[in-house]
Amino acid sequence: MSERARLEELKQVDVTGAVLDYCLGATATWDTDVLRALREETAALGDVAVMQIPPLQDSLLTMLVASIRARVAVEVGTFTGASAISIARGLVLSGVEDPRLFCHDVSNEWTAIARRYWERAGLSGVIELSIGPALETLPRTVESLGSLRIDFVFIDADKVNSRAYIEALYGAMRPGGIIVVDNALRDGRVLPGGAQTDSDRASAALNRDLAQDERFETLLLPLADGLLICRVC
Repeated sequence: MSERARLEELKQVDVTGAVLDYCLGATATWDTDVLRALREETAALGDVAVMQIPPLQDSLLTMLVASIRARVAVEVGTFTGASAISIARGLVLSGVEDPRLFCHDVSNEWTAIARRYWERAGLSGVIELSIGPALETLPRTVESLGSLRIDFVFIDADKVNSRAYIEALYGAMRPGGIIVVDNALRDGRVLPGGAQTDSDRASAALNRDLAQDERFETLLLPLADGLLICRVC
């Protein structure tokens, strides 16, 4: 079967650059001047800029967070802060009292850029940043919440530890909460026979195991490099 026939069978449009541009044009955005400036500054960093999420993913995170009326969110892997802006924006749109986003990253250098843009976006009061290995800082965040439950989690850090991050947070999440794991497709290398690194193998195992985990309902969405979306049952 040809690739075109396969796409038709799956009812899947061929997502070309023109299609993506059209989708962006039809997507409501927020504070584009701030995000555009952040993307430009991040792009100037060179190859490392690949770690920044794309605009459609920004909008999806905002919509997911606002749709579940999240009050408390956690991000693991912040980089220069675009995803945090999108999540914090969703928290504000939720209309809840005292929205809070707890960000975790290991880099003072990249998150210094994030802090500047959070300030420009008027979101610094919503976001709390912890610097250090997430497996050390996440338990402190969970403890600080007391009886509050986590509504939303975004994981975009080292793939080998993604499962450990989920387990560190799961017990503090509310039923109906959402976990989103980025780079779930690893540029297609999670497919059988792909040339896999430890990170690729860890992502493939996470995709497989969470689909069979009765604690979650899962959706693997082929947006950007793949988003694994898990709803806590």
